Amino acid sequence: MFTVTAARIDADDPLAGLEAGERPDPEVPDGWVTVTVKAASLNHHDVWTLRGVGISADRLPIILGCDAAGLDPDGNEVIVHSVIGDPDAGGGDETLDPRRSLLSERYDGTFAQKVAVPRRNLVPKPAALSFEEAACLPTAYLTAYRMLFEKSGAEPGTTILVQGASGGVATALIVLGHAAGYRVWATSRGQAKRERAVELGADQAFEAGARLPERVDVVMETVGQATWAHSVRSLKPGGRIVICGATSGDAPPAELTRIFFTQLSVVGSTMGTRDQLGRLARFCEQADVRPLIDRVLPLEQARDGFAAMIAGDLFGKIVFRC
Repeated sequence: MFTVTAARIDADDPLAGLEAGERPDPEVPDGWVTVTVKAASLNHHDVWTLRGVGISADRLPIILGCDAAGLDPDGNEVIVHSVIGDPDAGGGDETLDPRRSLLSERYDGTFAQKVAVPRRNLVPKPAALSFEEAACLPTAYLTAYRMLFEKSGAEPGTTILVQGASGGVATALIVLGHAAGYRVWATSRGQAKRERAVELGADQAFEAGARLPERVDVVMETVGQATWAHSVRSLKPGGRIVICGATSGDAPPAELTRIFFTQLSVVGSTMGTRDQLGRLARFCEQADVRPLIDRVLPLEQARDGFAAMIAGDLFGKIVFRC
């Protein structure tokens, strides 16, 4: 079967380690099934893997990709939940299992014509969503869903600030937040991306680092070092930062004095559970929400998609058709 793999680690030139070609069909352990992949979406996680973040060279080569939608062995249309973990070991939440991993970390991922996953990791795909749209949900949109509805503590009508408005999680936060009735503000360095954020559902969009008209209830942080100081200063006393990533670096000044003096909360969030993925899929169907797709490429052109993500030349999700 045709696959896209991480063959080598190169922190400075991640594309140097990307290879495409034929590999054997997956082996299927007891309790697992094979999904015929129809579409898979690209995440920063895939680029980090090529840079050697979260993986060691002895695990390579490994098929990349966390997200997929396709057909189970009985022909049912399904979405693949990419967290491989034991809910019992995490107190009912597989993302809290100390041994949990994502597809493409210990087990081959979804950038292939077939992928093996635990049977419990399959969620029915709503008929209203295309395979390409459904493939956007398991990482970026599930992360955004959990940040909004579990971690933020904010009720609809309150103001949330989304930093870095063009990435997968950030655009998902705008789409889902708008649909759920939050007042959504966003930031971006580029005027064109700010305009697109407003078209997507943001109430206002501001230049990165700009002084806001008023302080916000919650900041949704995916950028990290480049926006952290602005995030802390943009919050009302008692406000909250929900952080799920740090694409610009993970070591900003902590701003501890401001955090304790204004009684701010910093909450980490990673992915979501299989049950939350099922609720997200139903929410998209019932609220007529569709993931924003930047482009759809055949899997054979995956290198072009990776290059666009590395360059920041995207607004929304990049999807590969398998």
